[in-house]
Amino acid sequence: MKRVVLTFGLFLLTSLGFAQEDSYQLSTHILDISEGAPAANVAIKLEKRNNKTESWDYVSENLTAENGRVNDFLPAGQNNNGVYKFTFFVNEYYKEKGKETFYPFIEVVFEIKDEKHYHVPITFSAFGYSTYRGS
Repeated sequence: MKRVVLTFGLFLLTSLGFAQEDSYQLSTHILDISEGAPAANVAIKLEKRNNKTESWDYVSENLTAENGRVNDFLPAGQNNNGVYKFTFFVNEYYKEKGKETFYPFIEVVFEIKDEKHYHVPITFSAFGYSTYRGS
């Protein structure tokens, strides 16, 4: 009986986790490769390019969780097509660790062209970073 309850509980938690991701179109993840760990409590701002004014419009801002993730940018089921910019405020992260960084913030510009899920993670250290289109 305990095994059935445990299995059902695990299934329920897994299902809820996937359901949350499906309700949002955009997510990100930050890994600090100098620490070999996720970067928690990093502020991330999301902006969308306004083609009429050639400027950036504020969309939202979040903090990374303990696992370095933010899964709830841009609700799914809307027309979210456009050019976006993440600004990762890594300077504060390094100040809390008592370290200096070459990058006070990291900007990543990308384009959403359809209704698929977009995952835009970064890996970084105090003196370098990389990004890619994840899944």
